[in-house]
Amino acid sequence: MVNLEQIYVDVDDFCQQFLSVWETTLLESGEKQRHKPSRLSTSEVMTLLILFHQYRYRDFKTFYTQYAQVHLKGAFPELVSYTRMLKLLQSVLVPLCAYLTQRYGKPSGIAFIDATKLQVCHNIRIPRNKVFAGVAQRGKTTMGWFYGFKLHLLINECGEILSVKVTPGNVDDRVPVPAMTDGLWGKLYGDKGYLSQTLFDELAGKKITLITNIRRNMKPRLMQLWDKLMLRKRFVIETVFDQLKNISQIEHSRHRSVTSFMVHLIAGLIAYTFQPEKPSLNLSDYETNSLALIQI
Repeated sequence: MVNLEQIYVDVDDFCQQFLSVWETTLLESGEKQRHKPSRLSTSEVMTLLILFHQYRYRDFKTFYTQYAQVHLKGAFPELVSYTRMLKLLQSVLVPLCAYLTQRYGKPSGIAFIDATKLQVCHNIRIPRNKVFAGVAQRGKTTMGWFYGFKLHLLINECGEILSVKVTPGNVDDRVPVPAMTDGLWGKLYGDKGYLSQTLFDELAGKKITLITNIRRNMKPRLMQLWDKLMLRKRFVIETVFDQLKNISQIEHSRHRSVTSFMVHLIAGLIAYTFQPEKPSLNLSDYETNSLALIQI
């Protein structure tokens, strides 16, 4: 069940620390001039966005006009019009990105990495798409070609997000891995798309062991039982992607700007971090110790 008070308090505590520093930096650089504060605070805008991605509404307009303005008037007495709200959404991208990093989980020595497509329009409409022209790119997955972006996700065995990257659809899955693994340690499990001796060596320099299956045309190699079991449990990150797309609605073709796309994507990821029960391997201490002994 969504805990509105818990989300708002956590968001507001973050905003009180972050916004003053951010706005001071903008004023000193000349990128922003002083202006009258909005009736709806940044923390309230962010909270409403997070709630939208938890309530399974298909579009923000329906959520805001038929639910927020009707049922949340007591919690948000200064709600603005829907048109004004759309403008406010554009202004919270930087705070949302910074807040997402505060919601990251902690490395545990076991991590899973994968990428999923974020298709912004049907393939037959690619020539007519103007919103993402020059930004989105054609990419290919096992399911075929698409036009849009890739969401690269790194999680631990408890389903907690450790790192996120968004790239155009034509970027190789291995490219963002070095930047995503800063501060990571232990073993990183990925699919065959991450096979690369160069990447393996680079991660080894960070004391990270990259574990993947091999392709059919490669020579067999010895693999510890622990690693074989963990590779079979990579389904946990696929479950996370499924929830992000079907509950948080991070993939659709109704975006009207790149900023709107990023705002809703980041808000959807934040909404996921508030889930009380995330997809997890549910490894007990006994199982962890038993599997660790197998390696010896």
